[in-house]
Amino acid sequence: MIQLAQILFILSVLVILHEFGHYIAAKIFKVRVEKFYLFMDAGFSLVKKKIGETEWGIGWLPLGGYVKLSGMIDESMDTEQMKQEAQPWEFRSKPAWQRLIIMLGGIIVNIVLAWLIYASMYSTVGKKYIDTAVLQEKGLQFGEVGQLVGFKNGDKIVSVDGKFQENFNRMTMDILFSEEIKVDRNGEMVTLNLTDEQIGEILDKEGRNFILPRTTGATIDSVAPKSGAALAGLQKGDSIVSINGKKMTFFDEFTSEVGQHKGSNVALVIARNSKLDTLTTAVSAEGTLGITVPQSIKDDYLITKKMSFGEAIPAAIKESWALLVYNVKSFKLILRPATGAYKQVKSPVGIARQLPDTWNWEFIWNFTALFSIGLAFMNLLPIPGLDGGHALFTIVEMITGKTLSDKAAGYVQTAGMVILLTLMAFTFGKDIFQLVTDKFL
Repeated sequence: MIQLAQILFILSVLVILHEFGHYIAAKIFKVRVEKFYLFMDAGFSLVKKKIGETEWGIGWLPLGGYVKLSGMIDESMDTEQMKQEAQPWEFRSKPAWQRLIIMLGGIIVNIVLAWLIYASMYSTVGKKYIDTAVLQEKGLQFGEVGQLVGFKNGDKIVSVDGKFQENFNRMTMDILFSEEIKVDRNGEMVTLNLTDEQIGEILDKEGRNFILPRTTGATIDSVAPKSGAALAGLQKGDSIVSINGKKMTFFDEFTSEVGQHKGSNVALVIARNSKLDTLTTAVSAEGTLGITVPQSIKDDYLITKKMSFGEAIPAAIKESWALLVYNVKSFKLILRPATGAYKQVKSPVGIARQLPDTWNWEFIWNFTALFSIGLAFMNLLPIPGLDGGHALFTIVEMITGKTLSDKAAGYVQTAGMVILLTLMAFTFGKDIFQLVTDKFL
């Protein structure tokens, strides 16, 4: 329920402010706003009240929201009004440049909102990120897919497309968008170029977590019931010192050694309560013992940069621009079918499942800013039915001096809505199916 409450709060903030951007621009240019809705009121409204010329309400379907402007064909598909003579207060009666500003009003507010949130966060709790240089001092540890595509445990990332990324979380994304990766492998410079198919394998099987810091030692976090480790007597908190007489410095060396003894036994020296003991345990056919060790990124790598509000403003603008660029790169990746990135697109249901199950205001505001930039980018896309589609036709009109007929505009809007509803059905269906299978199968 906490996850659901968080996503509804975030969506409500973003939708209300996005639509307010359209509303305030419309009012500046004296366009009548007939409706202002949070969420969609298909069939009926949960709450509605008319104040002045505008009906304010909350719809029952939590899929965005809208403002209905007089004299405009929008998602309401109200074409009857367009058959009447144009009135001075209608959207269609205004000059093209005013209509363009009204269409971009929501996007502008989304970007400004992200600036304000980041500036406020940087000047209060500080800018926080995982330091790549500190994290990879001992090298990096890669998952099975990461190693198959060319990385090796112990590699250090020198640059991605010619740049070193100080934020570790961003670096993992940079690699997925990259054309060239340079790594330091035991003092030797190695260049990697990932194919779309290799990127697809990483996204499908390991995601961003295909890279982790290289951890020293192996302190057991859990033991699977009836596993070889459990039958041998291994316990949570045991530290593995060596395997078959070989001392293990890094945990990835341990897993690699175990993997070479599939279906056989290995001798482990473990430290328990400051004492050493030797145990013999069976290795599964898959090359595992049935143990896990902590793999989370520790706070030791966390950098916090506190700023004055004056310093935070340009930093917030820079961060917002970087996120917009990442959205562009993500969209380009989605358009490359071989990567399978389109499978990773999530609806609010899927996003909610990734949110923490405790209420954390710092996380919520950072996520709201991130989502706000994503919403701005999505609405910039020149798809009929989105702000970008309306803006594109207005720009074409400004250049050519020709206006799209009401009939043609209706067809275009219908096509856009079909595209958007199809995409929504796909993403919601996928995430709901995943939710059901995770819970009941």
